[in-house]
Amino acid sequence: MDEKALKQLLDEFKGGSLSRHELLQKLKQLPFESLGFATIDHHRALRKGFPEVIFAEGKTSEQVVGIAHRIVERGQALLVTRVSPAAASVIQREFPDAAYNEMGRTVTVPTKPVTERYGHVLVITAGTSDIPVAEEAAVTVDIMGHIVNRLYDVGVAGIHRLFAHLETLHDAQVLIVVAGMEGALASVIGGLVARPLIAVPTSIGYGASFNGLAALLTMLNSCSAGVTVVNIDNGFGAGYAASLILRAGKSI
Repeated sequence: MDEKALKQLLDEFKGGSLSRHELLQKLKQLPFESLGFATIDHHRALRKGFPEVIFAEGKTSEQVVGIAHRIVERGQALLVTRVSPAAASVIQREFPDAAYNEMGRTVTVPTKPVTERYGHVLVITAGTSDIPVAEEAAVTVDIMGHIVNRLYDVGVAGIHRLFAHLETLHDAQVLIVVAGMEGALASVIGGLVARPLIAVPTSIGYGASFNGLAALLTMLNSCSAGVTVVNIDNGFGAGYAASLILRAGKSI
């Protein structure tokens, strides 16, 4: 339930096509719904502008599908993250319109095709091994209704690859920079553009990278002003933050 749907309910009640009893029944289910194994926040879209997102890791396929049904039944867009191929198959059997991004481990079911997108996000990776996290971010940005472009494998080991795309960097309104190893790419790009930049450290790297801790610390200690950092491998968090920035800009 988002703000538009709530207004429609009230208009239907005011116009007489929805009885008081029917309105109360619909409103009763709005705040949250308990399934025993999960309590679904149906007010998430009203508060945050996007419905509750399902984190599939650690859940059974049946649990994911059960939650998904409750979200989709209310006409809300569905985003499921950290989805295994086996779980994706189960979800796609239940929802024929579901799209599975195997690289990003996401499943999406839009409410309807997005005809008008706003805001331009550029997702950048240092290396090819960072793409799974980048795809999670890109899918998040896409399902939330924005334009997303990708620029992959342009890390500091061959910095000339990045400099060939300077115009692309400046065209974006928000940049998401995904990097493992030492995570230096975010600082480099942060010094080149006057745009919000969300840095995502990945767990990619050799032993002393400590599963992404080295990249995280590099990004947190960036000398480039304005670099914001999310948690290790948190592509979803970066994509969500990018959407919040774009929506805040649109409402001004």
